[in-house]
Amino acid sequence: MLFGAFVRMRQDFAGGFVMIAIETFVRILDLGGTFVFAISGAVAAVNRRLDIFGILVLSFVTGNFGGITRDVLIGAIPPAALTDWRYLLVSVLAGLITFFWYAGVDKLRSPVLLFDAVGLSFFAVVGAQKALEFGLNPVMSALLGMMTGIGGGMTRDVLLAEIPHVLRSDLYAVAALTAASFVVVGHVLGLSYGVSALAGAAVCFGLRFMAIRRGWHLPIAHLSAQRRAERDNSDDERRR
Repeated sequence: MLFGAFVRMRQDFAGGFVMIAIETFVRILDLGGTFVFAISGAVAAVNRRLDIFGILVLSFVTGNFGGITRDVLIGAIPPAALTDWRYLLVSVLAGLITFFWYAGVDKLRSPVLLFDAVGLSFFAVVGAQKALEFGLNPVMSALLGMMTGIGGGMTRDVLLAEIPHVLRSDLYAVAALTAASFVVVGHVLGLSYGVSALAGAAVCFGLRFMAIRRGWHLPIAHLSAQRRAERDNSDDERRR
């Protein structure tokens, strides 16, 4: 009887330790992704000649708006980015680093793109996992994971009056959706979150890396649009 109680106590302790380890792992991924995306937002702000306040705003928005949108949609109110001071600190730090050492950051353009791919991987798997924890079905969890990865960048581009990069970038949203899908499939199959998260993040990073290096992208309606433009020009000339 005492032995059974001891075994149960050890199991409870092991289960609690695993839960703490997973939560810590997820938080590290979240903060790491926030920093990487905040850097990309700050770089975009400097390129558009915003002042230091604008740079810090773009850093925070790019690093956190995807997670804020996810938390609002799943009912995790208030969002973690607004209650945990570390998210603000990481975003401000990224903005200040870019403001004072932009030349050094700009020289690391290729590494920054790779870090951006890492951040996308982190956010997609964390977003999907959090959606699953709040009871969403697998399909919606995968979509919210993708939204977590691309939301900050979309908001950044809208604030800068640009077409969102994610809508014309090489496999950006597709890579995020793939990473989130790995987490969802792993959850359905009863696999460890760590295993499915790492696998999804690796595939996401691989897709983005190859897309950056090889120029992979989804098909675009370039030929159809060109022909339509030529036809419209011909119609205008006939009317004249």
